[in-house]
Amino acid sequence: MAKKATPATSTYSPSPTTHKTRPPIFRSDDVDWVRPDGRSFHQCRPAFFRTGAVNAASGSAYAEFGNTKVIVSVFGPRESKKAMMYSDIGRLNCSVSYTTFSTPVRGQGSENKEFSSMLHKALEGAIILETFPKTTVDVFALVLESGGSDLPVVISCASLALADAGIMLYDLVASVSVSCFGKNLLIDPALEEENYQDGSLMITCMPSRYEVTQLTITGEWSTAKINEGMQLCLDASCKLVTIMRSCLKESAATVSEE
Repeated sequence: MAKKATPATSTYSPSPTTHKTRPPIFRSDDVDWVRPDGRSFHQCRPAFFRTGAVNAASGSAYAEFGNTKVIVSVFGPRESKKAMMYSDIGRLNCSVSYTTFSTPVRGQGSENKEFSSMLHKALEGAIILETFPKTTVDVFALVLESGGSDLPVVISCASLALADAGIMLYDLVASVSVSCFGKNLLIDPALEEENYQDGSLMITCMPSRYEVTQLTITGEWSTAKINEGMQLCLDASCKLVTIMRSCLKESAATVSEE
């Protein structure tokens, strides 16, 4: 019997900071500027997770963060289709694609090779590849709607799908990003905010092991801002992975009851 999907909805904002002033970002004449969706600068979007979203896959997960909607399917471990020499460790293949209706401009859906490579790097360090030698695990991520912070959502959802598939992991992987607007940092940026950002910082980590699997920075950042951005992302990642674990526990409890 196919597993029933179990929802888990919550927020994962980092601990409140002592910053009380919020200088304007887009318009200098608006001293009371707030983010388009009403969040504070250091407040993340509500996170919704569901496992078992694709019955035909070995494991799968669906994630929804604001307007960003992602579904990930995992297949394997299975024998590699390509002829290769015996290897003591398994192989990981990752693909990130966008639907034709995922972006405001219709008909632009396609595979994002850069995101596919970054997803591979983010997940590879968390998977115990030695547990499936000479086989391959395929991870297919599909962005149903692009609402900002697409890659962090894809990475977190893919980690949950791997766990749902029973793939041995050192720890779940959570990913969070921040956008820089002058002196201000906005966590978990929406699409409109990403279009105006001066720079971005994304961290992918395994919170239980205190290990970062990927760090990506674009734009010009001071050392102080990098440290602040990293702390915001790490704090939020720890809370996000708690939600992900809760989703897996609820899913497992539902299956055992059946």
